[in-house]
Formats: sequence, structure tokens, C-alpha cells
Amino acid sequence: MRSNNLLVIANNFPNEDNSYVAGIFVKEQIKYLKNYFQTVYVISPVPYGMESLRKTTYRDYQYENVKVFFPKYFNVLFFYTRLRSIWVYFEIKAMLEVIEREGIDFDLIHAHFTWPSGAVAVKLKKYFNVPLIITEHTSNTFQRSIDKKDKMFINTWKMCDAIMRVRQKDIFLFEYIGITKNKVFHIPNGFNHSSFFLYDTFECRKRLNLPKNKKIILNVGNLYSEVKGHKYLIEAINIIVKNRKDILCVVVGSGKLESNLRGQIANLELEDHIKLVGSKPHGDISLWINACDVFVLPSLNEGNPTVMFECLGCGKPFIGTKVGGIPEVIVSNDYGLLVEPGNAQDLAEKIEIALNKNWDEGNILNYAKQYRWENITSQMVTIYDELCSRNSNLKSA
Repeated sequence: MRSNNLLVIANNFPNEDNSYVAGIFVKEQIKYLKNYFQTVYVISPVPYGMESLRKTTYRDYQYENVKVFFPKYFNVLFFYTRLRSIWVYFEIKAMLEVIEREGIDFDLIHAHFTWPSGAVAVKLKKYFNVPLIITEHTSNTFQRSIDKKDKMFINTWKMCDAIMRVRQKDIFLFEYIGITKNKVFHIPNGFNHSSFFLYDTFECRKRLNLPKNKKIILNVGNLYSEVKGHKYLIEAINIIVKNRKDILCVVVGSGKLESNLRGQIANLELEDHIKLVGSKPHGDISLWINACDVFVLPSLNEGNPTVMFECLGCGKPFIGTKVGGIPEVIVSNDYGLLVEPGNAQDLAEKIEIALNKNWDEGNILNYAKQYRWENITSQMVTIYDELCSRNSNLKSA
């Protein structure tokens, strides 16, 4: 596919220095996809005012054969649920201006998330007569769209050429709403093994000023929503410290819930055992993972969390809840442990088991190889090739 160009549409994409990391998994994926294309174009529309809200600045940038654009467009929250056609109209208008101004030519489109990126991409597919692939990442939003038989989601899926779903067990649900099964593919998330690999634990602790004589439990995730389950992690630590004092739980991330979580920690007098260290650059997350003894993600809902693959790529055991695609990856107690969501007692027990277990790092690393981005993207490119070949035949017929 080296002679072809790919257009990626994502309503969240990191800025040039990755100081804003939402959508970082798309950028990591593109690091490997770009090797299959002459040029990869990324268009990530940004509503006016969003830069102030996100406390970041978006400027177009380029690296190697990847060109990233952040066109601004008018939007209000009301359009998100009530007047979605107006939302699509303004996004399309902004994107077409970029495509025309930059002379962007592409052979296929890959949109991340059905709404709004997929809905916008359907219009571009019609306009440019190229294949469209949509990756659906969400958990709650996806299930809600299925349960309510949301016309916008269903029509978008029917009009695209292929759907990539990060969770395998959901594929049969597409059939339930009339989407033919042969256009739906299970493609999980992955990790960049050049960034996430096994490194000396104590060297990482030294660099991060973390204690050498503690068992370290790590959590990485934003503090914007209770769906990440941080309060249950704090409750679990409170249970554990009644029996042992040699643990330190480190939470990497920031958000509006930070003050509430600090209050919970203070009320339980856990300041010596739980540290909220704020957000860290994505390039440093590997250090934090390698510094820990066990990684914990107590989410109430998930799709296919990238940090799970990054954890395994560093040879660390992963404790996660039985939600989303997590049970499809943590298929053995050799790689981690599964917990009932919202159950602090179960979480505490599994953390204790993990801290006392002698984990085989080599076994975890070997298992993680299948989730390296180069392996995941090669599966994606096979689908791309088939769609482009089919589209070329239709045009020449």
C-alpha cells in the first residue's frame, strides 16, 4: 500500500509535544501504520473554545510522512445529542476547507469512534468515493446505541465498509441490529514496544524518587470520571493496610475528582500509603510501570484499555475488573488477576494475592508480543488492502 494515502479522522488527537494525550493510542498506532503509506493525513476537528477548556494549544504539525491538522469549527453541546446533523455539518465544512486548501488526496478513510468521527466520515466517503473503516472504542456508548437501536449509529455502521471492534464478544451484537457480520473485525488495541519494555525496577524507582523497600501498586488514568473506580482502589488500600504497612499506591493522573479523592485519602488517614502524583508525560509512563510491583485498573467500564497492553509489555502483572475487553486479554492468572467491578473487598484480596505471588516476567513479556502495534497494524492493513482492491475493481467495472 506504499503508493496510497490514508486519512485518519479522530476528534481527539495529541498535540505535537504530547502535552495533551487524549487519543494517544491513535497516534501510537499511526507510528506503525505510516510505514504502509506514502502519506498519512490526520484531521482532528476542534470546536472553538475547546483549547481553553483543555488548557492546551493546537497547531498543525508534521512528522515524517504524517501530517496533522486541527481545523476549528463552531459547536455547542446541545448539538451532541439533539441536533447531531448540525454538528456533522460544521465539522464537514471545516474538514473540506482543510482538504481543499492543502490539496489532500487519499485512498481510504479510517475514523476512530462512531460518533462523531464516523458520522462525519460517512459524508466524506460519499463525497470522495473511497472506502471507510470505523473503529468503535467505547463501552457504555456502544451498548447504549445497541439497546436503543440508535439510528445514527446503525446508519453510520451500515454505510461504512468495515468496522473494527476492540472487544471480540461484541461482534454478535452488530448482527442483532442488522449489520452483516462479514464487515465486522475484532482488532484489539496494542502498545509500542520501543517505549514499553522491561527495565530495572529499582533504577526506575531511583529516577522517580520512589522507595525501594515498599511494595508499589500503580494506577494510571485520568481523574475526570468515577467510572475509573479510584474510590474503590482507595477503599481496597484501606483494607490492606490493616494487615500490612509495606505498601505504597501511586496514582498517576489528574482531573476534577482529584480534590474528592484527596479528601477520601485524608479521611481514611492513608496519606502514607497513597500518593496522587498528577499527570505525567506519556513518554515517562513506562518508567512508572517498571517501578511498580503490580498495576491496578479498577474501572467500572472499559473498552480495551491501552495501558493494559503497556503494562504487559513491561512484564508487569495487571489487575483489572471483569469489564470490556479486559477478560479477553487477561485470560490466565499467569498474566494478572480479574476483579468484580465496584467491589473493594475483592480488589483488596486480589492485590494481596498479586503482591505475594512470584510472577514470571518472561512469560508475561512473551504473551504481550502479540499485542505489539506492528502485529496489530499488520492485521489492519490486510483489511485496508482488501477494501482498496474491492473499491478499485468497482471503479474500473
